[in-house]
Amino acid sequence: MPTVIIAGHMKIDPARRAAALEAGRAQIDGALTEPGCEAYVWTADPYADDVLHVFEQWTDEATLADHLAGPWYRGMLEVLGAHGISEADVKKHRVVLSEPVYDPDGRPRADFFTA
Repeated sequence: MPTVIIAGHMKIDPARRAAALEAGRAQIDGALTEPGCEAYVWTADPYADDVLHVFEQWTDEATLADHLAGPWYRGMLEVLGAHGISEADVKKHRVVLSEPVYDPDGRPRADFFTA
């Protein structure tokens, strides 16, 4: 099964952003212990003080489904609700091919050169 990437951003009151990140720490740490979780990151945008970025990587849809049904996800929803997220644009992506950005000669490549 292909890897699943979750990526996007959320808008939040700048005065509440640091508190939201701190309040979500336990849920992030918990999600990172779940089977299939390869990455789970919330981060403040350094250029827009009202934006949080989300990045997650799951080994497959089944492990993501388990996460979405579990306590760490539900806890994160509570954290978000308590800190006034005003909008979100977060999407899931099925990865069918993954390879380095740089080829063996060290050149950055936009094409998929190993396929």
